[in-house]
Formats: sequence, C-alpha cells, structure tokens
Amino acid sequence: MASTVKYVRVPPNSVSLEEARRRVFEFFKTACRSIPTIMEIYNIDDVVTPTQLRAIVASEIRKNAHITNPKVIDMLLFKGTEELSNIVEHAKQRHHILGQYVLGRPEITPDTGTKDQGSEYLKNFFRSNYF
Repeated sequence: MASTVKYVRVPPNSVSLEEARRRVFEFFKTACRSIPTIMEIYNIDDVVTPTQLRAIVASEIRKNAHITNPKVIDMLLFKGTEELSNIVEHAKQRHHILGQYVLGRPEITPDTGTKDQGSEYLKNFFRSNYF
C-alpha cells in the first residue's frame, strides 16, 4: 500500500526553475495517486471525497506558487514528501488529518445559514461566531 510513496526522494538541488517545476508536478501526481490509500487508512470516506482531497492538495501547492528560487522549492518539496510519507505510513491519527486538511475549508464545510437560528439574539450570536 505505501510502496508508491516510500521510495520517493527529492534530489538536493534543482538546476533550474523548470526542473523544480517539473518536480512539483511529479509530487502532485504522487500525492494524488496516494489519495485512495489515505482514504482507506484513515477511513475518511464519510467526511470528504477524493475529488475534494485532490483540490486540497492542489491548494496547498498553489499557496507557494509565488516562489521562484529553486532551492526554496526543493526544500518545500522535501517537506511535502516527508508529510506525505508520514500520512501514508500512518504516523498521524485521523483527527490530525481532519484538522489540518479537511475542517475549515470553505469547499468542504457545510453551509450553516440553513439552520433555524431562533431569536434575534441567537442570530447575532451565530453571525458573529462562525468563521
């Protein structure tokens, strides 16, 4: 099960920005291929779909799209590879995965506006305390 990630290594230095970019795409493909394994290990089928997890991985990668230094990209790839291998090797618990990657995402959290909020006081309370 974990063999797809176990032997992925990030070489120490990318020669150019294009090579670092290619490695980012390879990492994204590896992460997407391990999503079914992650969903099986942590039993998160009831909380998130594989498509949503793929979107989360893409958004985590896009957070650093502004970086143009190949050494920094290599360092981020190393950190991402370590995180992915820890997740696939079950070094984290289910609530770690849910808290770090699933909960609090606008594309995943359910809409809270459909609740019957009751009085005006409760409406103001819910409006001010939901993120």
